[in-house]
Amino acid sequence: MREQAFLNAGVCIELVDERPDEPVSETLCYEGGIRSFVEYLNNNKACNPVHDDVIYISGQQGDMTAEVAIQYNDTLSETIVTFANNMSTIEGGTHETGFKTALTKVMNDYGRKVKLLKDNDKNLMGEDVREGICVVISVKLPDAQFESQTKAKLGNSEVRTFVDSIVSRKLEEYLEENPSVGKAIMEKSIVAARAREEARRAREAVRNRKGVLEGFSLPGKLADCHERSAELTELFLVEGDSAGGSAKDGRDSRYQAILPLRGKVLNVEKSRVDKVYSNQSILPIIQAVGCGIGTDFDVSKLRYGKIIIMADADVDGSHIRILLLTLFFRYMRPLIENGHVYSALPPLYRITKGKTEKYAYNDEEKEEIVSQMDGNFRVERFKGLGEMDKEELWETTMDPEKRTILRVTIEDARKCDEIFSTLMGDKVEPRRDFIEKNAKYVTNLDV
Repeated sequence: MREQAFLNAGVCIELVDERPDEPVSETLCYEGGIRSFVEYLNNNKACNPVHDDVIYISGQQGDMTAEVAIQYNDTLSETIVTFANNMSTIEGGTHETGFKTALTKVMNDYGRKVKLLKDNDKNLMGEDVREGICVVISVKLPDAQFESQTKAKLGNSEVRTFVDSIVSRKLEEYLEENPSVGKAIMEKSIVAARAREEARRAREAVRNRKGVLEGFSLPGKLADCHERSAELTELFLVEGDSAGGSAKDGRDSRYQAILPLRGKVLNVEKSRVDKVYSNQSILPIIQAVGCGIGTDFDVSKLRYGKIIIMADADVDGSHIRILLLTLFFRYMRPLIENGHVYSALPPLYRITKGKTEKYAYNDEEKEEIVSQMDGNFRVERFKGLGEMDKEELWETTMDPEKRTILRVTIEDARKCDEIFSTLMGDKVEPRRDFIEKNAKYVTNLDV
């Protein structure tokens, strides 16, 4: 409903929930239309805008209309949200392609015109001029053609030409009339291009060390499996050398590979791709997974069908999980989208009575097990995976017949983007607000 209010400027939608004793209502109305949408998205990303005004472009050709709203922010990621006839086209399509083509050309032409790009400088690439961009594209047309039944990708070829034309003409005019905005965007894009070039050099340097990114060399701590078919294999990313040792000894080496993690993983939300390639906590993960990262990512090179994060069931373990999920979301998102990323669920308690041992994965299970025992039992709270011997780790966390693993999914990519920016980004205030707002829901800080 909020999206529809953004997409139809001035239309007011009132939602009333009469189920509670005191009805709750909210009115959604945005006179600024998709300009307000861009401001809303940037506010939720916990970022700072590079320029104050939202750039707004609109045009009409016959029965087709298009609106584009743009505002850059100081993050390293791009947010492109597209619609056709008020339906969300989450896979993009010709309207998005037309916009990207126009943006890259306009920014290169503008950069050379104002001498921010010198004669001997290479042209900026699309990824350079889109770093930190937040854009909403909305087109309306009488005969929309989609490339799938879900209407997730627009296919009309005439829309690409139409959007390219109006963005090229009107964005050029805007930059001419607002040189301070043009300079700010160009400077950010040039910095992005330099970082991309540094990342390329870092990537090539890594490749030149015996082709470590091409699958010829694997990280030294990786205990690989014998099976070579990715569909049948599992890679466990294990917190700590102690748990890693138990996992290596207890695994089924036919199809399970173990990679102990080297300390806390780099927070990639605050780092450019060149830092990612050179980081010694992340490089072994990139090598083991085998697909590369970012624009070099190739899912066909995936070495393991399941990538399972196995960390302690405490605050530190949760931190490691979110750091790894940030890496996968920002640089290897197709792994999540295609269902390859999982989180192991180790037990929290061991309940013993005589020679009988049972494991509980939460407080409710523990209470249920305890209620079935007639005294003389002992309850132990696991402090970490390292406390388990190889048999326990296999039986509780790694054996496909008995374990529980949680598949990581993306229900709403835009919401995920906002949460990662809030929790893992540079700004403290949005993170503090999030914690204060959600602290009341915490029942056990270690879970």
